[in-house]
Amino acid sequence: MSVLLAVPESQVLISPLPCPSPRLFPFPRTWAIRAPMNENQTLYAAFAGHLSAALDALEAAGTLPAGLKRGAITVEPPRDTSHGDLSTNAAMVLAKPAGMRPRDLAEALVAELSKLDEVTSAEIAGPGFINLRLAPATWLAELRAIAAMGADYGRSNMGGGSTVNVEYVSANPTGPMHMGHCRGAVVGDALATLLEFAGHKVTREYYVNDAGAQVQVLARSAHIRYREALGENVGAIPEGLYPGDYLIPVGKALADEFGDRYVAAPESEWLDCFRERAVAAMLVMIRDDLALLGITHEVFSSEAELQASGKPDEAEAWLRSKDLVYDGILEAPKGKTPEDWEPVELPLFRSTRFGDDQDRPIKKSDGTWTYFGADLAYHFQKAQEADALVDIWGADHAGTVKRIKAAVAAMTGADGEPTPFEVKLVQMVQLLRDGEPVKMSKRAGTFVTLADVVKEVGKDVVRFTMLTRKPEAQMDFDFAKVVEASKDNPVFYVQYAHARVCSTLRKAAADGFGPSPDHVELLGEEELELVKLAAQFPRVVEAAAAAREAHRIAFFLGDLAAAFHGYWNLGNDRVEKRFINHQDATLTGARLFLAVQIGQLVRNGLALLGVEAVEEM
Repeated sequence: MSVLLAVPESQVLISPLPCPSPRLFPFPRTWAIRAPMNENQTLYAAFAGHLSAALDALEAAGTLPAGLKRGAITVEPPRDTSHGDLSTNAAMVLAKPAGMRPRDLAEALVAELSKLDEVTSAEIAGPGFINLRLAPATWLAELRAIAAMGADYGRSNMGGGSTVNVEYVSANPTGPMHMGHCRGAVVGDALATLLEFAGHKVTREYYVNDAGAQVQVLARSAHIRYREALGENVGAIPEGLYPGDYLIPVGKALADEFGDRYVAAPESEWLDCFRERAVAAMLVMIRDDLALLGITHEVFSSEAELQASGKPDEAEAWLRSKDLVYDGILEAPKGKTPEDWEPVELPLFRSTRFGDDQDRPIKKSDGTWTYFGADLAYHFQKAQEADALVDIWGADHAGTVKRIKAAVAAMTGADGEPTPFEVKLVQMVQLLRDGEPVKMSKRAGTFVTLADVVKEVGKDVVRFTMLTRKPEAQMDFDFAKVVEASKDNPVFYVQYAHARVCSTLRKAAADGFGPSPDHVELLGEEELELVKLAAQFPRVVEAAAAAREAHRIAFFLGDLAAAFHGYWNLGNDRVEKRFINHQDATLTGARLFLAVQIGQLVRNGLALLGVEAVEEM
C-alpha cells in the first residue's frame, strides 16, 4: 500500500551544485552533503512514506481494516502556518470506510507519527486533521538536499514515462505570428517542459490548418504580389485578401520560379500550387517567429495531408462501425428560421451521447469535411500515438470544446478507457502602451507582430509575463510596465531575487567569504521559513503538472522572491540579519549557503518557464 500525495513522490538524481560561471561562484562546487531521510526523496515525499508506514502499522495492529483506498490522502503545508509545518487529511479520508470516528483514527495516527525523530509535535485539529511540527534539523537536511540535487531538485517520475501530446499555437498559416498567438504559444511550451520535468515523454505538435478557405485566400493574395513582382501596378489590395507586406517576398519568389506563366492563367491552374508555396513560406516565417521565444515543435501536422491520406474517411468508417455516425437531418436553427434554410441529410456524429447538446455534422452538403470532421480525424490519429492529449486553444474556440472532447471520448473509449484529453483555453492579451490600447488588425496589415514585441522587451519578459495570470483570465500587456524596475512587476521581482543572490555571492567572495553547509544549524527561524517555502518546490511541480497549469510555477517563484526580498530587508533594520556578517565567518557561510540554494530554486523554476536567470540588473 502507498499514500498518493496531491503530489506523488519525486525521483531525483544527486549531483554537484551546478555553477553557471566561475566568476559568479568562486568557491568549491562540491561539499560532503548529507541527503534527506532517503537520498531519492524530497521532504514531502518522505513524509508521505512515513504516513504510509504508520497506516501499515495500524493495519497490522488491527486498528484499521486492510485494503482501504488511500488515493485521496494528502500531505501538504497547512493553510495557516501557525498550525504547523505539515498537515494530512488521512483520518478524514479513511474514517468512514474504516467504520471509525475521524478523531479516533487521528489519535491512533498521531501516536504512530509522534515516534518519528523528525516530528516535534503532532496535533489534531477540527474534526480530524493532523498537523505536524518538524525539528529544525529536518528542514536543514532538505536545504542540503537542494544543494545535492541542484538543477534536478523538483524533478519527478510522476509521469512514469507516459507520453503526452501537447498541441499549441496551431495558428492558420496565413501570416507571421502576432501577439494574439503569443500567450498560447508560451503556455503550451512551458507546459510541455513542465511535463517532461515531471517524468512524461512529450510531443510538441503544431496542427497546420492548410486545407480550408483561408489558405485559398492566402494563395489569391500571393498571386497579386506575384503579379506585382513582375511589374504590374496592382493598386490597393482588394477587400477580403491579406494586404500585409509580408507577402511581397513570397510574390517575388513565385515570380522568380514561374516567370509570367500564371499572370493571366485561370485560377484553377495556379491556386493549389500557389497555396502550397505560400503556406510553406508562412511556416518558415512562423518557425522563425516562434524561435524568438525559444519555442520549437517536433511535429507539424498538415490538415491537407491528413485529408489527402484518407484519415477522415477511415475515422468515419470506424465510427459508423460503432454506430457513432449516422445519416440524419440537422435540426432547424433556433429562433427565426432563415429563408434559405432547407433540411439536408448529412453524416452526423452522435455527440449527444457524450454530453453535447446536439449531434454534429462531419461533412458539408457538398461532401467536403467540416472543420469538426477533419479535427475529429486528427485527434483520432494523435490518440493512437500518445497516452494523453492536451490542446491549447484560444478562448474564441470555447464553443467547440464539448464536441471535440465528446469525439475523443467516443473514439478512444469504445473498447476500453478513453484517452485522457484536456483543452486549455487561453484568453486574448490586450496590448497597451502607457495605459493606452495598441490597435492591431491582421487584415489591415497593421497588426503588432510577436517579433516586434520580443525585439522591444526581450524573450524572457514576454514569456514570464504570459504566465503571471491563469490562462483563462484576461491579461493586459503594457510595454511600459513589463520592463518597469518595480516590485509590482513580477518579472523584475523574480529576476531581481536571483540577481541579488549573485551580487551577494560576488561581494562575499571579494571579502573572503564563501558558502558552507558545515554550520547551517546556526540559521534562525527567519531563515528556516525560507527553507520551508523552498521545500515546497517539488510538490508544486507535480501539482502543476497534474493540473496542466504551468503558471503555478510562476506563482511559486513570485512567493519565493517575495520571501527572499523580505528576509533581505530585515538586514536593512537589523545588521545581525545581513547575509554577510564580517564578525562571524561561520554564520556568514551558513547564510550564503542558504542564498545559493534560493538562487538554485529560482533558476530551476525559471528554466521550466523557458526564462533565463540574470546575474545582475
